[in-house]
Amino acid sequence: MTAPHQRQARAGADLRLLRAAMFAAVCLVLSAGGHVLASCATVPLWTLGAGFLAVLVVAVPLAGRERSLPGIAGALAVGQLGLHALFGLGQHGTAMATASGTESLSLVERAARIVCGAGGATITPVQARHILETAGIDPSGAHGAHAHASGEAAATHSGMAAGSAASLLPSLPMLLAHLLAALAAGWLLRRGDVALTRLVRLSAQGAQVVAQGALMRSLRAALTLVRALRAGLIGTPDPVTGPARAAGALVPPKLRTAALQHTVIRRGPPAAAALTLAA
Repeated sequence: MTAPHQRQARAGADLRLLRAAMFAAVCLVLSAGGHVLASCATVPLWTLGAGFLAVLVVAVPLAGRERSLPGIAGALAVGQLGLHALFGLGQHGTAMATASGTESLSLVERAARIVCGAGGATITPVQARHILETAGIDPSGAHGAHAHASGEAAATHSGMAAGSAASLLPSLPMLLAHLLAALAAGWLLRRGDVALTRLVRLSAQGAQVVAQGALMRSLRAALTLVRALRAGLIGTPDPVTGPARAAGALVPPKLRTAALQHTVIRRGPPAAAALTLAA
């Protein structure tokens, strides 16, 4: 029988946030790079910030444990498609604003030509439209070479914006490119996540070994102190022989050598009687 599958422990808030931030950054770079290369137009900066925050918020609850390669690649593909739609909406809004500004500028220029002594800086788009309507000129028509060119530019921008708004979903080649990029980036993220998890586990094991070593050293020091106390090395009497030693401390120590009964002095100065006889 095989051992039951052990459930992986949930990651902490720091590791969870690190995984989610890395996933959001990779997803944003892949989607923005592919969108810029395919549409040949820049992506608004606010869409980059909004897209990163959106992917981060979605990825944080899912980054509690390790994910498989299909799960990471699938999440990257879905995130890229969502960011593709967001970037398309951002480009559509930018194109519409540019077309509106070009149209207003053409109206002001045509009205300034009609009114004598009035510059284009003093006429607003609303006043220009009113002047053209009063003069019997259709404001939406193109009169003059410059107005015709401006109208063509505005129509071109409007057509591009309408096309991007109508086709928020990527084309088949772009979809395949997003899928391949998601698979490759998912494999890299998977390998990096495995390495990071292994590093965290090794760090935890090392900290546990250090803690156990410190505990063993503390126990050894405590045992050494207990032995020293029992042996009386720091001034504490032995509980067994302490009273006997205290009683024996009042008796003078016994000599270890036997006392001599007779002594003979063989060296020294001669006696006084011997000196008298010699004289």
